[in-house]
Amino acid sequence: MKVVSLYVDQRPPGDQSLDRAREFGFEIYPTIAEALRCGGDALAVDGVLIIGEHGEYASNELNQKLYPRYEFFKQCVEVFEADGRSVPIYNDKHLSYEFEKANEMVEDGHRLGFPILAGSSLPVTWRLPDLELPLGRRIEDALMVGVGSSDAMDYHVLEAMQCMVERRAGGQGVPEQGVSAVELIEGDEVWAAGENGRWSERLLEAALSRADSPLGLTEEDGRTQDLIGSGELRRLCENPRAYFVEYADGFKATMLLLNGAIRDYCFAALLEGDDEPVSMQFFLTPTPNVTYSACLVHKIVEMLETGVAPYPAERTLIVSGMLESFLKSLAAGKRLETPHLAVSYQPPAESQHARY
Repeated sequence: MKVVSLYVDQRPPGDQSLDRAREFGFEIYPTIAEALRCGGDALAVDGVLIIGEHGEYASNELNQKLYPRYEFFKQCVEVFEADGRSVPIYNDKHLSYEFEKANEMVEDGHRLGFPILAGSSLPVTWRLPDLELPLGRRIEDALMVGVGSSDAMDYHVLEAMQCMVERRAGGQGVPEQGVSAVELIEGDEVWAAGENGRWSERLLEAALSRADSPLGLTEEDGRTQDLIGSGELRRLCENPRAYFVEYADGFKATMLLLNGAIRDYCFAALLEGDDEPVSMQFFLTPTPNVTYSACLVHKIVEMLETGVAPYPAERTLIVSGMLESFLKSLAAGKRLETPHLAVSYQPPAESQHARY
């Protein structure tokens, strides 16, 4: 894969685009249309990568950063329509802060016949241990733990959970049917919900057993600790958040953000017929060797070479919509029904995460 052109929306202090253009011999153009046409009269690239993060952009009343991914995407679509040819598009992170815009992006791909790949690197990074849930197996309960403080970070944890639970029964032939309701709570309500059985302490224990980075005493002097039994979890995590998902098929899952207690992203589930839960960690290699990003680039290259996205953009679409609805739930202080998230898709049969 070779970069042949670039459009840069903002150039903050320390921007490296001009240096990289000189080093690798590509042009920077003043508009997206010119970048896609490489300064000519027709589409002249084989694929598009939209990286809409960082920079100074406004936030809305839900505290979502209004990154112009939709606007960038639509400018690409305008070129495709005008020039009579389309190419694959990769969109980094969630599609848009608004479900309606995200849905339009996916519909554009279907309408013009080009593949879209989007989302987080968590679903494609290594897993410790190397766990993939059987396709079509019933899941009794699932819980994801992670850290986050904004819609951009929370998205990673949500998509990681979705890439696991989308494989539940019925699997092939009975695709994901979408989400019927969500609720987001925070603070002491989270602990009370656990005590009342709304989320499983057993699954939380299984998920935390895979964490390499418990904070508190472990970080201070290397001591092992039982975060739950010792009460340290509540002490360390001053403002937990619980994201409750009710799926259209009746299945329910929970995501807990435990800032201050851990740094890892871990998942646990109890499969029907099993006595013990399964669990794993989405492994993020330490900085500066963020090779989990290379796992995602590998999937981008696969799409560019084959013309087929390795997993459907509808996964990103449903998670984009969930995230927006969760933030609306928190603002309203109540559970919200989400009929607009009746998004159906077939998860890939083959595992897509890194294994070597």
